[in-house]
Amino acid sequence: MTREQLAQKAAVFIGEAYYELDKTEAEAKRRIEAVTEQIERTGSYEHTYEELKHGAKMAWRNNNRCIGRLFWQTLEVFDARDVEDELQAAERIFAHMAFATNKGKVRPAITILPARSSKNSMRLWNHQLVRYAGYSTMDTVVGDSSSLAFTAACEKLGWKGEGTRFDLLPLVIQKGDDQPKWFTLPANAVLEVPLSHPTCNEFEQLGLQWYGVPFVADMELEIGGICYAAAPFNGWYMGTEIGARNLSDTDRYNELPNVAKLFGFDTSTNTSLWKDRALVELNIAVLHSYKKHGVSIVDHHTAAEQFLRFEKQEQEKGRLVTGRWSWLIPPMSPATTGIWHRSYKDIERTPIYRSQPVPY
Repeated sequence: MTREQLAQKAAVFIGEAYYELDKTEAEAKRRIEAVTEQIERTGSYEHTYEELKHGAKMAWRNNNRCIGRLFWQTLEVFDARDVEDELQAAERIFAHMAFATNKGKVRPAITILPARSSKNSMRLWNHQLVRYAGYSTMDTVVGDSSSLAFTAACEKLGWKGEGTRFDLLPLVIQKGDDQPKWFTLPANAVLEVPLSHPTCNEFEQLGLQWYGVPFVADMELEIGGICYAAAPFNGWYMGTEIGARNLSDTDRYNELPNVAKLFGFDTSTNTSLWKDRALVELNIAVLHSYKKHGVSIVDHHTAAEQFLRFEKQEQEKGRLVTGRWSWLIPPMSPATTGIWHRSYKDIERTPIYRSQPVPY
């Protein structure tokens, strides 16, 4: 990106953000002039905390794949651009995790580490800060198959798990081109939920569990042309993410056959709809268990209603609501939600959270 292009992106962001923050045109003009001068002199510029905070919120609002955007203004933004090494970064991330987990009363938050252009730029190797390991054996996978490559990468760095279905992977941080360092997740930063069923006492025999908070760790945050390669963030779970994907997908934990067997469903024919019935019971168990243990979660019907409220609010503000329909519809009974009958333009707008190549 040239200096002219960066200055243009910065000006667009500042103009939009300062308008939303009720600042005057004169304030915006002075800030754009100062940023332009800094770019011409150094090739880059630094966001004020106010710009960083609002930019991160705008990126959530712009996220085409997120159904939970109604709460974009509640995001807590932790500025960690001053960290100088991996240990400091880990400490700030663990503090974020403890804050967000909040003994189950989950709070949306993000921690923003030094920009990609900084000498202290860092990258997190994790897909999510909390994730279960996956181990490949001769003919099967123990644990989460989506974690096979990352688990192997962690083992090469010297980490070793216990080999169970629910081993917590470490936090892996890489500064620049240095050798990555790994850190064990502290107990106060992780909340796990054992799964039970409200009417089937035998459900606990399946030995299922999941972690309480989804901390996305591998996306790049771009605000006004400045890219932050390490900016882990979280909201709270929608139940179907766990019950209809993580635990149900055939290439993940593939638990539907076990649930069907437990409930005595006929699995010999598709016409019994045993997969559908097992899916419903598993998702009932997820919602029941999270509520039982006081951990924030939302069902897919409520989440869809909340998104439609978000859409209405944005229309009242005169802002276009974009989205990726295939991501917004829930992976369970999508036709029963209002989103199913709507269409959205899948246009990317900045500020934005963007996928990055896997670093290992």
